[in-house]
Amino acid sequence: MDLDAFIRERLPLEPAPGVSEVRLHCAGPRSGLSRLAEADADFGSPYWARPWGGGLVLARHVLDKPQTVTGRRVLDLGAGSGLVAIAAALAGAADVMAVDVDPCAVAAARLNAQANGVAVRCLRTDLLEGEPPEVDLVLVGDLFYAPDLATRTEAFLRRCRAAGLMVLIGDPWRAPLPIKRLRVLARHAVTDYGDPSGASREAAVFELI
Repeated sequence: MDLDAFIRERLPLEPAPGVSEVRLHCAGPRSGLSRLAEADADFGSPYWARPWGGGLVLARHVLDKPQTVTGRRVLDLGAGSGLVAIAAALAGAADVMAVDVDPCAVAAARLNAQANGVAVRCLRTDLLEGEPPEVDLVLVGDLFYAPDLATRTEAFLRRCRAAGLMVLIGDPWRAPLPIKRLRVLARHAVTDYGDPSGASREAAVFELI
């Protein structure tokens, strides 16, 4: 299956909820994501096909306060759809890298960046066990949804802080979030796709301290 063609044809571009400056290829009831699962035995959860609360609040913050990223080298860690990376590029970041472990997410982020007319380097790799990359700012939307992943993510981000990088996290207060090590910068109501009810809930932007 041609993944790019599938995303373009089956996942229409829609404004991200609360972040209308960014359009994303989003799945709907008739997108047929099961076809991707049938075509690829390694197909995982299609988290990249919908914006999540942490990404939405972080993208909103970056666009509202462009000085956060302007002129900086930015990493969007666990980029998913690429929403946060695209927001950073629109806000004037000097260089933006979107990283994810899922090939479908990388493809979606690349196509979404193209649709929004911004330059984003989209890479498939796992950075969590390595050293901090050569960037100025790490943006993390919704990587604290599972305890094991949260532990690995926090360890990597603390290495980034020790190397002098700024780290901002967007999250709707999920349980594995290391609250005691974070400072709240902003709060917004978001529609979190991770909530089966689809109800609006508060999410926040945190700085790792």
